[in-house]
Amino acid sequence: MTITTSRRALLAAGATLLAAPAVAQAGFPNRPIRLIVPWPPGGSTDGQLRSLADIAQRSLGQSIIIENRSGVSGTQGAQLMAAESRGDGYLVGQMPVTAFRLPLMTTRPQWDPLKDFSYIIHLTGYLFGVVVRADSPWQTWQEFMAHAKANPGKIAYGSPGVGSTLHITMERIAADNGIDWLHVPFRGGADNIAAVLGGQTQANADSTGWAPLVESGQLRLLVTWGAERAKRFPNVPTLKEVGIDIVSASPYGIAGPKGMDAGVVRVLHDAFKEALMSPAHAEVLALYDMPVIYKNTADYTAFVGQMMEEEGTMIRRLGLQIN
Repeated sequence: MTITTSRRALLAAGATLLAAPAVAQAGFPNRPIRLIVPWPPGGSTDGQLRSLADIAQRSLGQSIIIENRSGVSGTQGAQLMAAESRGDGYLVGQMPVTAFRLPLMTTRPQWDPLKDFSYIIHLTGYLFGVVVRADSPWQTWQEFMAHAKANPGKIAYGSPGVGSTLHITMERIAADNGIDWLHVPFRGGADNIAAVLGGQTQANADSTGWAPLVESGQLRLLVTWGAERAKRFPNVPTLKEVGIDIVSASPYGIAGPKGMDAGVVRVLHDAFKEALMSPAHAEVLALYDMPVIYKNTADYTAFVGQMMEEEGTMIRRLGLQIN
């Protein structure tokens, strides 16, 4: 009886060891990890992910190297990961909503969001808003909308790119309110801000890279897009408060190429989650008015499927195509 029980215990222990993730046996990570940030340096996404990487690499015991690959509406990281045949955990990247949206806007998609990636952890989202120059004639969002409606084709706004959440939401607002304004895509927030300050565009629709210039009095914030008013700008109304039933935060997370070992994913998830919840990282999130929107690997993967359905509906409604 005792021998049988001991044998069963040994067999069970052996099965547990065999079931343990390969990462423990391989010593992952044993070299630096590349984290693709598909936006230029200096913006809110870059700042948030640099902070996250700096904290996470301490528990991983290896450097996390940030690679900025801006352009194509924030989808350079998705392109790189979709083309990568080795899902070994040493290449990961931010997955903005455009990585799910652009394949739905073309008949020749370069990747399939449901098949070509291993989703690791969902992190946060943005505070979006629309700003104009402080010396512009519009004191409120309603005045800006009325002017745009009365002057079709004469108001230009900048966004982070074609198919970005800023672009989609501004076009949705225009379609619902009979407005014809011009969309000007930019590679990053700095160019977008420079254009509105220089008068090349009349408005900037973006995340909080504009905040210091609002606080210094160079730009005027007309509206924000969150569920509640921004803590830093309590006097500025939300879209819902001005009669537009939209809440938009463009949430995002980190993924890698398809086929990643579950153990590798778990190690990365745990390191990034620890960093996400750390007090030092919380200070960075507060700087950019970004909320914690944590989802584990399974919930993030399910969320992607849900997002693809919702984005497909919106794209068909607006008739958006890029080819």
